[in-house]
Amino acid sequence: MVVMSTRGKIEISTELLRTLHRIHRQLTDLRSQIARGPRQIQAGETMVAKADADRQAAHDKLQKAKIASDEKQLQLQSRELNIEELKVKLNVAASNREFALLKEQIAADEQASSVLSDEILEGLERMDLLEKSLADAQEELERQQTEQAQRVSDVQQKLKTLHSERERVEAELEVSEQQIPAVIKSEYKRIAAAKGEDALAPTEADSCGGCNQTLTTQVMSTLHLSQLVRCPNCNAFLYLPEDRRVR
Repeated sequence: MVVMSTRGKIEISTELLRTLHRIHRQLTDLRSQIARGPRQIQAGETMVAKADADRQAAHDKLQKAKIASDEKQLQLQSRELNIEELKVKLNVAASNREFALLKEQIAADEQASSVLSDEILEGLERMDLLEKSLADAQEELERQQTEQAQRVSDVQQKLKTLHSERERVEAELEVSEQQIPAVIKSEYKRIAAAKGEDALAPTEADSCGGCNQTLTTQVMSTLHLSQLVRCPNCNAFLYLPEDRRVR
């Protein structure tokens, strides 16, 4: 539709609309980059937290393996003491039957001790692997922490630049908006606040570049006369692209 004032159609510079749209696009991009900064930091914090959890899990596995190994060591010591006690009793056995039973018990305990010794050895070898895993996890945690510290520094520096650039572009937008005809300025402000860069759209092959709505010949003719036109579908302020002449 064509926006009308009480005195007729509103004239507005095509170049102004192009400039306004360019600035709004810049602001959209800047705001997107600014919003991305905290997300990058948060993603880094997630990676640090995961590395820390992996390190803690490796530490817990190692501690559990050490406890199990210590328990087996105590069991082995207790069994060896028991074997020594049985050997003493063997020397003073009162009968052949008692002697035979003691010999069987000693053999069984020695076999169990041998199995326990093998398990202890396997446990020690496993602890070596777990200690390596813990060292690797600690190294990864430190790497992630270092990278996160650098990431935070980089993002903060970039955000400082982006905020400064956004303020500059917002000031440029404010200056350009002063050229908008007073009769439609409040309407423009309302739509721009709600839709941002989508408040404006260039024409593309006689269609709205925002929503692809086909525009009538009358609408295109009005645009060529540098008169304000709104898309009948998405309500965007339309303008001719640079490769289309304005009469």
